[in-house]
Amino acid sequence: MTKIVSWNVNGIRAVAGKNLHQFIENVNADILCFQETKATEEQVVEVLGAQPKYHIFANSATKKGYSGVAIASKKIPLNITNGIGWEEHDDEGRIITAEFEDFYLVNGYIPNSGEGLKRLAYRSTWDEAFLHYINSLRATGKGVIITGDFNVAHQPIDLARPKENYNKTSGYTQVEIDGMTAFINSGLIDSYRAVNGSKIQYSFWSVRFGARAKNLGWRLDYFLISPDLEARLKNSEILDQILGSDHCPIILTLS
Repeated sequence: MTKIVSWNVNGIRAVAGKNLHQFIENVNADILCFQETKATEEQVVEVLGAQPKYHIFANSATKKGYSGVAIASKKIPLNITNGIGWEEHDDEGRIITAEFEDFYLVNGYIPNSGEGLKRLAYRSTWDEAFLHYINSLRATGKGVIITGDFNVAHQPIDLARPKENYNKTSGYTQVEIDGMTAFINSGLIDSYRAVNGSKIQYSFWSVRFGARAKNLGWRLDYFLISPDLEARLKNSEILDQILGSDHCPIILTLS
């Protein structure tokens, strides 16, 4: 079995002061993926260095305290790549890819369209570039797993108030929905839906208006897998009882 955990921690140094290390020990994953670390590579290593079982790799944004992703793996990857090879998309530290013997693991923090949807056009070009990158990995013939905070609720069941938010709120515009649909139409499988059908469960809650207590949430965090890995899919879970961030962890289990 291979257990992979993904979590937008909204600041890895902040969550380290809460429950991060206890969670890591309890979940005992083979690979951990973190998004929105808001830290340099050195700061990520300093935080996760308390977990000696893991080899730690990070990609940080040029802008300090912004964005950032990291992978902690019990097994040393064959290769680590930062970014997607497009200069205009790679200065925000949003993508890190670990190559293993039987799959590529892509950990991503996909751009938010922002207040007033100011970055919606950029988000559209990002989605196209990111899918191009994923397809280049799939062309190698090796399985691909993409995880992280996609900053989009794909279907109405993926957020508590779809009608109120449609085409008004970042994360649920038709442009963003179409971006995710393009990933699915390329053959990638939303592992949570494959395992859980139409179950309603969320992975993000706004810190405003007591949204988490009311479960007014969004499913923004995903594990997408290439079709050649579908036979190995055992479970895909959302750990919505784990606190410490405005997102909760998600887990993928492969045979």
